[in-house]
Amino acid sequence: MKVIVIGGGPAGMLAAITAKQKGNEVILLEKMPFLGKKLLITGKGRCNITSSLDMEEFIKNTPGNGMFLYSCYQKFTNEDIIKFLNKQGLKVKEERGNRIFPVTDKSQDVLNCFISKIKELKIIVKNNTKVDDIIVEDNNIKGVKSKDGIIKADKVILATGGKSYPLTGSTGDGYILAKKLGHKIVEIKPSLVPLESHDKAICKNLQGLSLKNVEIKMIDKEKNKIIYKDFGEMIFTHFGVSGPTILSGSAHLVRYSKIEKKMKEQNITLSIDLKPALSEEKLNARILRDFEEYKNKKFKNSLDKLLPQKMIETIIEKSNIDADKKVNEITKTERKQLVSTLKNLEISIKGFRPIEEAIITRGGISTKEIDPKTMESKLIKGLFFAGEIIDVDAYTGGFNLQIAYSTGYVAGGGENRPF
Repeated sequence: MKVIVIGGGPAGMLAAITAKQKGNEVILLEKMPFLGKKLLITGKGRCNITSSLDMEEFIKNTPGNGMFLYSCYQKFTNEDIIKFLNKQGLKVKEERGNRIFPVTDKSQDVLNCFISKIKELKIIVKNNTKVDDIIVEDNNIKGVKSKDGIIKADKVILATGGKSYPLTGSTGDGYILAKKLGHKIVEIKPSLVPLESHDKAICKNLQGLSLKNVEIKMIDKEKNKIIYKDFGEMIFTHFGVSGPTILSGSAHLVRYSKIEKKMKEQNITLSIDLKPALSEEKLNARILRDFEEYKNKKFKNSLDKLLPQKMIETIIEKSNIDADKKVNEITKTERKQLVSTLKNLEISIKGFRPIEEAIITRGGISTKEIDPKTMESKLIKGLFFAGEIIDVDAYTGGFNLQIAYSTGYVAGGGENRPF
């Protein structure tokens, strides 16, 4: 069988490798000058390969149609990608939050493993090759059309990615190709994306400040409902907030009913607990100890042990306590307000940053039109899908790359766990 894979990201590369190992003639087409450009920027250039969690937990961490991936997750697991990389000579390590990285901390080394395997299998790779059309006759795949003309094929795997990070080649080409063939495209939106705030002055003042081990809640104030809750790291930006907890939270917000309207009306709030390890009573006791030490100083000079220097001005402003007031003059009510501010620093959320800044795309080829056991189109025989082009998306932590590997393996013809 002759197989054409369109897209040279992790899904496309693994699909090509799997298809070749099944004895097929394989051609991998990539419109960029080289393979895996987007893979190189994952994990801030370190590549968060996957997660060490059980595969059942992967579904829980995939808010975008997680159950659709059940079969793929069973056929190619986190252990399988690790074994693949190990066999290619790359060792991995586990870091906080069950995240798996290469020991070298270089995404290039992960990409090299794929490329060396592709060379070993003598898979034909054509870079700088954009596919213009997929040729179909009587609902059967016949080949593809590109600048080089028509390339005949019995099977086409579409793995062109989404629309996030377009400079890496993810410009939504695959959606156009699939739509021409009658496939439904679920509306494309940014997911795992930084958030803008109505409180721009505060965020700009805190710009660059990274908070670790904080608890966040994203709240619908109108309904007094917690939309998302998380613990970990976040960062303030000139436009609002970002960081792992914020990005994962955005995947929930993008699915929330009437979210744009609610954001515009300032009904979506980010609540930050700066001291989640301490109850209000214990935090109050901690503040009392600090106040005893600084009792003759001004309030603004008493928070150095409690907060990062960059945050003190904002907390003072939010607590409504006179910055120049002597510590020993602060009332019990004011101290209670300080505790409340530290346990519930509120930032009003205005909206999402552009899709170009999103880590992944929400939306894509409707899962209702794809066989979850094979990744084959239910509309066109011989057409398969893999990776971000499908309407599936997960949180940060290596889950989205695992989606790419698992769907790529199955789309390539993999049936059982390969190792």
